[in-house]
Amino acid sequence: MTGKVLNYFAGGNTARGFYSLYDSNLAGLDRVFILKGGPGTGKSSLMKRLGKQWNAKGYNLEYLHCASDNDSIDGLIIRELGFGIVDGTAPHIIEPRVPGAVEQYINLGEAWDAAKLREKRKEIEGLSTQISRAFSDAYACFAEALKIHDEWERFYIENMDFKAANALTEELLAAFFGKKELEKKSTVRHRFLGAATPMGAVDFVPNLTEGLAKRYLIKGRPGSGKSTMLKKIASEAERRGFDAEVYHCGFDPNSLDMVIVRELGFAIFDSTAPHEYYPDRESDEIIDMYSRTIAPGTDELYEEEIDSVGKRYKAKMAEATSFLAKANSLHDDLEDIYVEAMDFLLVEKMAEKIHEELAAKAASLKHS
Repeated sequence: MTGKVLNYFAGGNTARGFYSLYDSNLAGLDRVFILKGGPGTGKSSLMKRLGKQWNAKGYNLEYLHCASDNDSIDGLIIRELGFGIVDGTAPHIIEPRVPGAVEQYINLGEAWDAAKLREKRKEIEGLSTQISRAFSDAYACFAEALKIHDEWERFYIENMDFKAANALTEELLAAFFGKKELEKKSTVRHRFLGAATPMGAVDFVPNLTEGLAKRYLIKGRPGSGKSTMLKKIASEAERRGFDAEVYHCGFDPNSLDMVIVRELGFAIFDSTAPHEYYPDRESDEIIDMYSRTIAPGTDELYEEEIDSVGKRYKAKMAEATSFLAKANSLHDDLEDIYVEAMDFLLVEKMAEKIHEELAAKAASLKHS
């Protein structure tokens, strides 16, 4: 019987540049391998192969997906074994907390032919410069889009009933938690609900909420208090000792898009574009922030202005996505150079050593 697989992003291309939440998800692991090496050295393939092997053995996995390449993963975690393996190259630099005892570097560069790479030095430098420029352009576009989004939010913030918003939050807190508390310290994991990728916005909401008894789908407009409400729910879960998964907005990491409390069997998430979902389970419930917190007729009163700002926002987001796609295409060209210089048999041997260490850990846990 295969184990379950949880898919999420722990790093993202955001309006505040590349933003990492890796530390939160690697915390508490006993062994973390940090992969080093250039593009095309087999980091993602190595992690996928290990994941497939251990998932087939019945272990639950967490795949940390790459926001800059839709076909790649940047990390694998097997919590039952206290194990993690991550891509530690830029932009997601991972600094060891306890080098050697917990974290260990694996240098896939040992498997490349440096002489072949030196022959392609100018091409490598040129592609690397272009990739860096494309990401900078994307982040600049996202930053501009955030400013436009702030304009959008103001129409609703200025017409919001904050007392009603607070009352709604209190209703939900009472429904979710009642008088329940756990006599333990809460574990809080910070992740992204979705990510801006070369193929546009991507999320794993169906996978992340699979098996939960209750899902609350928040509907509303920008600035209608969705993130503020989610922050209060996350804080209450932590205060009462419940473990929480806190999912940040892939566009603005200072905002929240989802909170999951598995010990209570619920998820509550922002179900508006670009991660728009509708009830497809009998137990799903919609929370309409617009009808509960915004003055009636706001949409109609500012219809032209809202339409204009919405179009400008979407155009700027599309421009940012085009730069991510350009960076990904250039990255593919760079990968081709490294692939030709790699001895993947050596990479397989490195993967086998990691697999053997995992097997020894699994055996020791069975006999303990």
